Parts: sequence; C-alpha cells; structure tokens
Amino acid sequence: MDAGTNRTEWRRDGPTPFLAVDVGGTCARVALVRGARDEEGGLEVLTYRKFACADFPGLSDLLHAFLGDEAQAQVRQCVLACAGQVMDGEVLHDNLAWPIGIVQLRNALAFEDVAVLNDFEALGYALDGALARNGYLLCGPDIHGAGPVLVVGPGTGLGAAVHLPGPAGGCVLTTEAGQMDFAPNTILEREILASLAPDGGYVAYERIVSGPGLLTLYTVLCTLHGLPPRFATSEAVTAAAVESGDAQAVEAVEIFFAALGSFVGSLAMAFMTTGGVYLAGGFLHSMFGLLRRSHFEQRFLHGRSARALLSRMPVRVIDHDRLGVLGAARWYLRRSTFDDASPPSAAAHGLVA
Repeated sequence: MDAGTNRTEWRRDGPTPFLAVDVGGTCARVALVRGARDEEGGLEVLTYRKFACADFPGLSDLLHAFLGDEAQAQVRQCVLACAGQVMDGEVLHDNLAWPIGIVQLRNALAFEDVAVLNDFEALGYALDGALARNGYLLCGPDIHGAGPVLVVGPGTGLGAAVHLPGPAGGCVLTTEAGQMDFAPNTILEREILASLAPDGGYVAYERIVSGPGLLTLYTVLCTLHGLPPRFATSEAVTAAAVESGDAQAVEAVEIFFAALGSFVGSLAMAFMTTGGVYLAGGFLHSMFGLLRRSHFEQRFLHGRSARALLSRMPVRVIDHDRLGVLGAARWYLRRSTFDDASPPSAAAHGLVA
C-alpha cells in the first residue's frame, strides 16, 4: 500500500461523492471524488490512494480497505477503469491481478451502481486542458494542436486509446492495439521474433513492448549472445540500463524504445492524431533521458510517406498517476448528465468499455 494519501476533510453538503478506481496489473489507484464547478475538469478529489494489487486477494478487499480508512459516509456509486474489456459481467483481461466480476463487486460493497470502462479510455478522457500539460516534450513541435489525440502506455500490458474532439468534450475510442502483430524492423529484431516463435505464428507487440516484454527482450538477447541472464525482473533490467552496467540490458532498452516508436507511429498514422501523442506511465517517465537519446523518434518517422505529417505531431511523456481516476470520473459524470442526472448504470451501458 502506498503511504501517500491526500485526505481532506469534506463537507457533507454538495454533490454526492463516488469512487473512481483505476486498476492496472500491478497497482490500483483509488479516489473519492465528486463534481465541482470550480475545480480542474469539474472534479473535486476528496481523497486519493495508490495500492499494490498483490497486497489484496481481490478488488473488493482493496476497496473495503480504502473505504474503511477514507470514507466518512456510505459510498453508493463506483466507476472502474481497468485493463481489458467487459463481456457478460466479467472483465476479460490478460494482465490484472485477479478476476473481476461486476455483480460480485457490487454485492460485496453494497454499491447501487458500478460502471466500467477501459483504463486507456479513461486516460483519453483525462487528456484535456491542464490535466495533461505537465509532460515532457519528446519530439515534434512544442504545441497543443487540434485534432485527435493518441495516448499509449507500456506497463504490465500495452494500452492505447484515441480521443476524438467534439461537443461536450468529444469521445474516446478504446483499442486492443497492444495485441497487434509485432513487426520487426531490423535483422536483430527478426532474430528476436524467431526466438519467440521458432515455428512461426502470432507474437503480439505487448509481448515485447511492456514491462514483462522488456524482461523477455533481455532474456532473449542473453540467449542470442550465449550468456546467462543476470537479472530476473524488468525493474532490474531498467536499473542496469540506466547505469550502463550491463550490455544486454542497455541493448534491450534500446530495442524496446525503437519498437515503441514503430508502434506509436503506426497508430498515429492510422488515426491521424494531429492533436498529438502522449506516452503514459512512470516507467517511461523515469527513463526519459534514455528515451530521448534512443531511436524512438527515428522509428516514429522513418521511411513513412506520412513523415511530413508525423513530424508535426508533438509527442510527450507523462506520468499518468491520477489521470486514470480523473478520466474515469469525468466519463461517469458525463454519462450522469446524459442520463438526466441519474448515475449511469453498468447494465444500461452494456458493461462495454
């Protein structure tokens, strides 16, 4: 559990607070929020905490812990942003720490309403105005242009979504782009692909461009060089690359960033994201110096007929931290407005992110 808590004493008058939860494969971020006209994005964050998923046997246990410590009254509504998609009341995912059943969660916490959206869809709804303007410019012009905006993030998995501008804040297209086939660009990348799929077949980008993917890259490179791996976690590989203490760790990070550049450039062309690109996550944020010196930009632009267009798209790196819960809360309040001020029901929206 993260000891950092932003708890404030809040009045019982005003809009009814609700939970906004951003669940990833490693961490869950939880906030008690409510609508507010005078706050950034129309939201007031009453209290916020970050938890390690591994510390809890399930999501309901994690939320019980948060509510027991932080809530001053019964909370009846919850919006959940999580990796994967929802079908038949279950979150379908490859990277979450535990199964998530919507009905079971609602019953366990006596919620009246649980609404669900994809975690990167939630990030897309947060990328508006000052909420996302604290990022580092990686490449392209230092502008905030008009048009669609792409958000991509390698973490436990590889997520992506596109914000389309329009009335009432526009809308967000969720994707499963991380499951697209990895496309090697160099001879070494072809060798890596052959090692991962010696008999041919499907290898997703997420298998390489993610936290676990970085460890996979490092292990494969050690095998190709005939060396035993020294590190057993992606965090150790990252630390060794930052310190330039291991040649294979450095090489793995370089390939990781290059492959990320190809992936992001392809999506930017597919969606014509003239509003810019955001790379989300503490993983990239912590290695911004290495990322800036990498082949990311070259691969983002290289050999494309749309190079002139891509070169005008700003690419920024953000540590999304609270953006997921803020975006989920924004989405929830919008649905409440569209449903004549009643909370959006998960059943009414088909539980589809």
